[in-house]
Amino acid sequence: MPRYKITLEYEGTNYVGWQHQPGLPSIQRAIEEAIFKFCQEQVEVYGSGRTDAGVHALGQVAHFDLKPPQDPFKIQQAVNFYLTNETIRLLKIEEVSEDFHARFSAHRRRYIYRLISRSAPLALQRNLAWYVHRPLDLKVMQEGAKHLIGRHDFTTFRASACQSKSPLKTLDKLDITQKGELCTFFIEAPSFLHHQVRNFVGTLKLVGEGKWQPIDVKTALEKRDRTAGGPTADACGLYFESVDY
Repeated sequence: MPRYKITLEYEGTNYVGWQHQPGLPSIQRAIEEAIFKFCQEQVEVYGSGRTDAGVHALGQVAHFDLKPPQDPFKIQQAVNFYLTNETIRLLKIEEVSEDFHARFSAHRRRYIYRLISRSAPLALQRNLAWYVHRPLDLKVMQEGAKHLIGRHDFTTFRASACQSKSPLKTLDKLDITQKGELCTFFIEAPSFLHHQVRNFVGTLKLVGEGKWQPIDVKTALEKRDRTAGGPTADACGLYFESVDY
C-alpha cells in the first residue's frame, strides 16, 4: 500500500488543534475528509506533532496510506480543492517507503513564536501574534533564554496535562530577534513537552518587562515546579515551522 508524506501549512484559529475531537473541527479531520472526497477512501492521517487549538503551521508534516497508487501531484491538487473553504493547504506531497512515520521518524522539530509589543491592540494580526502592550527589553530576554539551552528537567515549563513519559528534554536553540514592534522566538529541539514553547515565551516576557531578572529563569528551571514558571503565552503566536528526518 503506497505511503504519502505531505508538507502543509495552516492557520489554526478556527480549529481545536491537530488531533480529532468528537464533533469539533480539527486539522486532522479536515484533511481526512478532503482525501475521502477525492478518492472515497477512509484514511488516517498521522502528523509529526500535535498542535493545540489556535496554533498555526508553516511546515507541518504528516503521512497517510492509500490502497490504489495515485499520482502525488493529482492528490495534492484534489485535496487542496476540497480544502478550499478551510485555512489548510498542502504544500508538497511525495511517495515514501512504508517504514516512514511522520512522528516517529522525526529527529528535530522547529517552532517560531511571534509577539507584538505596542500600545495599540492588534487588528490585522490579532489571531497571528501575541499582543503585549508593554515594551520589552530584547537583551535581557536573550540572557534569560541562555539558561534554557541544553538538556534539563523541564517540569517548570510542562503543562499539567502533558503525556510525555519524562520531563527530560534537550533544547538546542532558543534565539530571539526584534524588528520594530515584532519580537520573534526561534526554538529548536528533537521533541517538546506540552506547552513547553509557550511557557518559555511567557516566562521570558516577564524578563523583558523587567518583572524578572535573567537569572530568575535559571532559578525557576531548577525548582522543577510549574508554579515557579511564567504564564503560558497565547496559542495564536505559535507556529510549527519545520521538522527534519
